[in-house]
Amino acid sequence: MPELPEVELVVRALDALISGRQIMSAELFRQRLAPEVTAADFAIMLSYASIRKIARRGKHILFDLDNDRTLIVHLRMSGRFLHLGPDDPNPKFTHAEFHFSDGSRLVFDDQRHFGLMKVVDTAALTGAKELSKLAPEPFSDEFSPESFFASLRSSRRPLKEFLLDQTKVCGLGNIYAAEAMFLAGIHPAKTASLLSRKRSDRLFQTIRDVLIEAIEAGSALNTDPQNSQIGYYSGEYESYWRVYGREDLPCLVCENPIMRFRQAGRSSFYCPSCQKK
Repeated sequence: MPELPEVELVVRALDALISGRQIMSAELFRQRLAPEVTAADFAIMLSYASIRKIARRGKHILFDLDNDRTLIVHLRMSGRFLHLGPDDPNPKFTHAEFHFSDGSRLVFDDQRHFGLMKVVDTAALTGAKELSKLAPEPFSDEFSPESFFASLRSSRRPLKEFLLDQTKVCGLGNIYAAEAMFLAGIHPAKTASLLSRKRSDRLFQTIRDVLIEAIEAGSALNTDPQNSQIGYYSGEYESYWRVYGREDLPCLVCENPIMRFRQAGRSSFYCPSCQKK
């Protein structure tokens, strides 16, 4: 599933491609993509609206429209946007389509069928259930060393589980949580509340570091307008990861083998020498 850096890159690509365009018509082909509206209402709510900008909140993509509505999109496992020309065929798993005045269209393709869309009044956006409980953005002033440490101190959960909770740390997923913990030298099974202030501050910084690093690396890629899905999680940069997916390979710091164990139904990768409990 795409994490904050991947979603940020998708948002930047889409914003450059289609901000300022008017949606002449919108079609919903799979009802479960936007389960709270009918296909007819989906079309009415979005047709003839201009896209003012495209932004991000956590792992959600936000289409800010000039009709005082916002389209919230979550890509989930395999959702992706494609900007296609008039003669380009739709991909096999097209679930929604947005037509522009020049004949081009934005298509939402989702092979795994887990993506979600929701149209809300912009004035009520922050209260939408998808966004209302999210933790502060990791690059915002609200996400501070003090607030992070206080949140850790209130949790008896293993650190990995804490970091994946979007109400605690916004935007992290399995990959960047693993990378941040490795750089901070902390074991994924460490109880969150037992972290010292010094280790908490270190982890706070490595969370920001790995996210910035991933965004900067992805920004250097050439954007394909027919595939806005960009990012490390797609497998293009597996050789770059320090611990994630590197079971039995030597640690880049101490050369001891990276280990993996199951934690809350997911794989946790760590170096037993560099990441002590």
